[in-house]
Amino acid sequence: MPTSRFTLNGNLSASNRIARQINRNLIFNQIRVKQPISRAELARTSGLQRSTVSLIVEELLTDRWVVEGLTGEIPRGRKPTFLNINGQRGVLALDIHPAHAMLAVTDLGGKIISLDSVEFPANPQNVIGAILNSVKKMLRAHPNRTFEGIGINLPGRFDPHLEKSIFAPNVDWPIGQLKSSVERATGLPVVVDNVANACALSEIWFGHSDKIHDLVVVNVSEGIGTGIFANGHLLRGQAGVAGEFGHVQLDPNGVRCGCGGKGCWETIASNRAGMRYFAEIAKKPISSFDALIQLAKADDDAAKQALTMMCKALGRGMHMIALALAPGEIVVVGDIANVWDLAGPVIEAEMRSFALVRAPSIRSAREGNKARLRSAVALIMNSKVL
Repeated sequence: MPTSRFTLNGNLSASNRIARQINRNLIFNQIRVKQPISRAELARTSGLQRSTVSLIVEELLTDRWVVEGLTGEIPRGRKPTFLNINGQRGVLALDIHPAHAMLAVTDLGGKIISLDSVEFPANPQNVIGAILNSVKKMLRAHPNRTFEGIGINLPGRFDPHLEKSIFAPNVDWPIGQLKSSVERATGLPVVVDNVANACALSEIWFGHSDKIHDLVVVNVSEGIGTGIFANGHLLRGQAGVAGEFGHVQLDPNGVRCGCGGKGCWETIASNRAGMRYFAEIAKKPISSFDALIQLAKADDDAAKQALTMMCKALGRGMHMIALALAPGEIVVVGDIANVWDLAGPVIEAEMRSFALVRAPSIRSAREGNKARLRSAVALIMNSKVL
């Protein structure tokens, strides 16, 4: 059973309240994974007392996070009623990249019901308008669903108190205005966070981590960001900018980074770096990182070389994280997860080629490149229990 280290709100002080949140999260995830499931089976699989399970289930039913469904057949005694996630309630997940966004309607368990994307217009001042149009269109397409809120991942650091962007070197549009703009346009509660932080929270919320060991999520995309879950909390640091390992210089003679520095980790290990390596090797540009992945899967030599260079650079950065933070595990999020059979061994071997006091385990996110969308769901769901 998870320990009291699973606390996501630094203001909590009452241990019994923390325990209730842990148990509520545990039961909700048991229902999410094993639905339809009875109360008796929940007690067996969770290890909690039946009375505790019954109280939590009644809370979830009252909040309409779960619903009762079919009645089971047993030889004698009271027939069990099975529980399911409420399919009529949902979350709108918005995953922001520098030049495009992914939108998804999900159920409360993070299952994607509908998926869409929006390419941003060339004029930076028109980007938020394009996002709002897509969000409202998606909501109109699901008139029978009740939305808990909108979770938004951002490619940068955002101050939720000042509602402004603190650090987003790869973004040239007014991203700090997005939260308030979406709230005004939809009337729904909006929770915003850095994508790597959200992915770290998702690993805890959706039960992929054991909630005991410290972990670091490395988001590999147009840039590189990290989310740090340590001692039972997301580590944010002063002004919420902790985790910008992507802007640590690893190559002083390297290319110019969007932050103004040279040779930052993301300039040698991000998706953009992989595409640059391919162009240098193949003597021709490539249209997208997904195209690079497809070529690598097709055994294209230049693509495989480019991915190897990128993954070795990722491994060197993982070594830095392992020494600095000593996490129990490092979870990699992004399109690179789609070729983890090729990328994972190279990344881990490179990390272990340097001296380490203790090597963390490295794995890709369970949802692959959908992990970012699910993490936006975790932002909303977690806000409901604090």
